[in-house]
Amino acid sequence: MKNQIDMTTGAIFPKLVRFAVPLILSSILQLLFNAADIVVVGRYAGDNSLAAVGSTSSMVNLMVNFFIGLGVGCNVVAANFLGAGKKAELNRCVHTTMILSLIGGVILTLIGITFSRQILILMASPADVLPLSTLYLKIFFGGITATIVYNFGAALLRSKGDTKRPLYILLVAGLINVILNLIFVICFKMDVAGVAFATVLSQVFAAFCVIWILLHEEEEFRLDFKKMHLDLPILMKIVKIGVPAGFQSMLFSFSNMLIQSAVNSFGAVMVAGNSAAQSIEGFVYISMNSFAQATLTFASQNMGAHKIDRIKRLVVIAEGVVTAVGLVLGMTVLFFGRELLGIYSENEAVVSAGMLRLTVILATYCTCGMMDSMASAIRGVGHSVLPMIVTLVGACGLRIIYLLTFFQIPRFHTFQGIFYSYPLSWIVTFAFLTASFIWIMRKLDC
Repeated sequence: MKNQIDMTTGAIFPKLVRFAVPLILSSILQLLFNAADIVVVGRYAGDNSLAAVGSTSSMVNLMVNFFIGLGVGCNVVAANFLGAGKKAELNRCVHTTMILSLIGGVILTLIGITFSRQILILMASPADVLPLSTLYLKIFFGGITATIVYNFGAALLRSKGDTKRPLYILLVAGLINVILNLIFVICFKMDVAGVAFATVLSQVFAAFCVIWILLHEEEEFRLDFKKMHLDLPILMKIVKIGVPAGFQSMLFSFSNMLIQSAVNSFGAVMVAGNSAAQSIEGFVYISMNSFAQATLTFASQNMGAHKIDRIKRLVVIAEGVVTAVGLVLGMTVLFFGRELLGIYSENEAVVSAGMLRLTVILATYCTCGMMDSMASAIRGVGHSVLPMIVTLVGACGLRIIYLLTFFQIPRFHTFQGIFYSYPLSWIVTFAFLTASFIWIMRKLDC
């Protein structure tokens, strides 16, 4: 029980913080994986290599996020069973989740290795970085199964409030990643291939650790290889929540891919600046998103326990916290923006390009966190299709419309002009999600 949080009783705020803080630290470590990749390759392999690694992020997110969405479904279903005290169903959920992670990893490996170059070409990846980007992606997707296994296993642990042990795993895995980066890139001159291999090997370690934990868990959470199979009724519950969540993540990633394509049209220096800025923004985003994930798990457990009023209080508290975190961290990072970008590249043009993006994004980033938390609450009470539809219309649709209309006007057809679509989509989507949550709560009260 020491690695478990009872989210259905007691004060909400302290437990929300207890859940979210280790998750924030875990997410920071994951970002440090990526930041280490970008910093090492930018410093020791050059701007083209930096652009090559950075320009792949939107494609990776597009392909991986669907399965991460399925992981969200596993988290919701497991937390719901836990809140309802259904131990047998919870154990079947554990085994179904881990089988699903292996299937997802194999599918992603086949797609990623086969179609990486073609997708990069469709994204208008600059010709001078295309070979390096393709090489990086093929190695990355060659080891993607370990990443999916770790994420699904960590989702199961989070369903009972255990966010500390994933933190410890990532701490060690992060050190492995950084050390291997330095060895492969600086000592062996492996360029982007070295960065990719370092990432894969560190994720293999993380996957091994999370499996070991599950093999030694309490009975309802214990993984037994002999029991591994797809339980169809539980799979359907996971799919009901996870597939819409996965498509929602894919839709966000697709719109970001279109934005990345627009960024690519401004050349390698702008791509490098954008890549560095995205990496920095990530540290603010995960701090907000950790509370969104906490909201998801808290809402799921309380839905299993049929505590509707507690879910309402949870959402008010979570929205207040995520707004404060987004504003304080966003403004702080923006203030030190040039110094932070200088860590990634010594090229002043790259730093200036990064600042153009940071100025637009960080000033309004709290609205992104508010949007994510509201979507998590809706998903946590069992409605996953609705936030997907709202996201399709409010976020992705608006971004695409913006790129096809306002961005084509000479006044807005600038590198910085690309990013105005983000705050517009966050604000509109949050408004629609809030209205949806109020409607769902009224139905549950009836």
